[in-house]
Amino acid sequence: MTLTELLSNEDLRRYEFPVAAHQVFLAHAAVCPLPRRVTDAVSSYVERANKGDQEEPTRPHLLSETREKAGQLLQAPATEIALVGPTSLGLSMVAGGLRWRKGDSVVVYFDDYPSNVYPWMALADRGIEVRLVSARELGHLRPVDVMMQVDESTRLVALASCHFVSGFRIDHQAIGAMLHQRGILFCLDAIQTLGAFPTPVEEIDFMAADAHKWLLGPCGAGLFYVRQAAQAALSPTAIGWNNVRCPEFVAQEHLTLRTDARRYEAGTANVLGLVGLRAALDLILEIGVEEISKELQRKRDWLVPALQAKGWTVLQAQAARTNQSGITTFYRDGVEMASVHQRLLDAQVITSLRTDRAGQRYIRLSPHFYNTDAELHRLLELI
Repeated sequence: MTLTELLSNEDLRRYEFPVAAHQVFLAHAAVCPLPRRVTDAVSSYVERANKGDQEEPTRPHLLSETREKAGQLLQAPATEIALVGPTSLGLSMVAGGLRWRKGDSVVVYFDDYPSNVYPWMALADRGIEVRLVSARELGHLRPVDVMMQVDESTRLVALASCHFVSGFRIDHQAIGAMLHQRGILFCLDAIQTLGAFPTPVEEIDFMAADAHKWLLGPCGAGLFYVRQAAQAALSPTAIGWNNVRCPEFVAQEHLTLRTDARRYEAGTANVLGLVGLRAALDLILEIGVEEISKELQRKRDWLVPALQAKGWTVLQAQAARTNQSGITTFYRDGVEMASVHQRLLDAQVITSLRTDRAGQRYIRLSPHFYNTDAELHRLLELI
């Protein structure tokens, strides 16, 4: 199936994405509806799992195939990918697993999603200095803004690939390259780009992203990337039978960890979730993330001026092409945005209502590749 085929055949679109039959779903930056092939894969697995050992229907290739497909998406070897679930868990594993020294500093952006703020704030109790990047506008982080906060004490910088409200997509490759020249580790929360835009990892040490947004997968079935060269520096925060050598399930005298990213998978896998993740990865790879990103930018190219023509203020309306994402967020002074959100909801147009630190509320749009221009025109009519 190609993107052109999908968007030109409404029956096919509604078959592959059942949500399209009764809703205009424009909130993929929140929690996505599952495509048919994902629910079919999970349903088929569940039907087989009630006949005996629930792992048996997926043996022996589920985990290895899922890692391989994730590696294709990230353009990284499967040995650098762990299947550990939520973004918060992966980021917390980095915060908890590095051997920090008193006097180290970590650099974060305080207005990122809390999953990528709280794990680093908690390090202050261990004597780690937490430094905050300053941004000229919400989420608008330039490489120079980041580098102004680092010095010889900086051990790691933790940022999001795309801001969850403003939709500004950072130049994480340029930032990572600069940090690596200084010997500083780089951790990326990639949940708002993975599955929507290419997110290369060659300048990243650690990356976490759950599947329930742009990857179109189940909740709690995410990816955790750890560069091979960084695995020695990151100790597992959980130890169990799966990540330590355990022949015939007999405990050994010495802890011998797996030699790749599976060292971060301590116990039994979320099999049901990973069945869905594998199907979701198949779909994203079939359409092609490059094609997906072009389609999302095409939608944004006419959506932004259309909103402005109606008197709405669009966040990051002038962002450079390389900083644009699948998120378009708007508001208007004096308008109660919660009422706008409710009016859209009543019309079965699903968006997200978000609030910044100052209390300003916004409508956040996050259409995916399968949303049509007609659906976006419906939105514009309603507002």
